[in-house]
Amino acid sequence: MAKKSLDQTCPIARSLDIVGERWTLLIIRDLLSGSKRFQDLQQSLAGIAPNVLSDRLKTLEKHGLVERRFYSDHPPRADYSLTDKGAELGVAVLALGGWGMRHLGPGLHKGFHHPECYKHIKLATDALLRRPVRHREKVGSPSRPAR
Repeated sequence: MAKKSLDQTCPIARSLDIVGERWTLLIIRDLLSGSKRFQDLQQSLAGIAPNVLSDRLKTLEKHGLVERRFYSDHPPRADYSLTDKGAELGVAVLALGGWGMRHLGPGLHKGFHHPECYKHIKLATDALLRRPVRHREKVGSPSRPAR
């Protein structure tokens, strides 16, 4: 049975249909620093079941956010990387991380407040600085008047 959208008219709800599942934004966070193999993602996301990781990657690939490239035929092995469309989510992931550090940092359980979080945010920030989000103008859209 196909999953029903949260709200067909709201862009936030439609976005959450794709990236709102548990683990999905953490997968995007990890891919912001560059391509990763399945086992690399599974190792960095301690506790994720292989079938859940596979499902999330397939969903991201289906929606054009992640690209899978095979590097071995036998056995088949692939690595995953963000497309330009997926990399644009880096802005939202970093904003969420910054919000969490400002508002949840002091109250986080010691087990969750560790240098690994800061390392991921730093890697993602550096990746976005190297490959900034490019805004594309829509074909046929009127140009904005000069101010």
